[in-house]
Amino acid sequence: MTSSIDAARRPRRDALENRAGILAAAHVALAHDPRASVDAIARQAGLSRRALYGHFDDRDALVRELVAQGAARFNAVAAAIDDADARVALARLAAALWNEAAHVQVVAAIALDEAHLEETATALAPLRRTVVRIVRDGQDAEVLRTDVAAPTLARLVEETARTVITRIDASSPAARDLAVRAVLSIAGLSWRQADALLDEHPEIVATPEAAGA
Repeated sequence: MTSSIDAARRPRRDALENRAGILAAAHVALAHDPRASVDAIARQAGLSRRALYGHFDDRDALVRELVAQGAARFNAVAAAIDDADARVALARLAAALWNEAAHVQVVAAIALDEAHLEETATALAPLRRTVVRIVRDGQDAEVLRTDVAAPTLARLVEETARTVITRIDASSPAARDLAVRAVLSIAGLSWRQADALLDEHPEIVATPEAAGA
């Protein structure tokens, strides 16, 4: 016989599954059309508009949740970077973030557009602290440019990465390499220095499948 505890847990489990399904459907719908409506997202999720509104107050609330999820994944990526050489750390971080963003580029672009930039910046605070730390370490070691303060250079790195993510087709074979080189360039490396660094660490710009082989 089903206990009262089991009966109480089931609606909660169903609600969580429905919420997860809506978020997954939103990823798909927005990938097809960045302006996809609530109705389109609900259809993709196999739910009614009313059912979707049972989980999210409006489309903006749904997008904010997608932004928060993406930020959590980006922060986790940043937390895993532990290279002693700041140049390698910065290159590896750029590549890892690109790999993550490439799977959900439309949502990443929405998160990084001007309309959501402030809330995205708040959600990405751990990542931003990591970038500042890497830049400061690189400046202390005199391997990154020192003509601007670490927080300013970190912000330039962020803006460079944001521009690449939002403007370049993630399906391009050279996209990841370009993203990494753009970040290294703004951090003060010449193209020859970037070449040498990536030749020494080819796994940074290798495809995730090749890197894991």
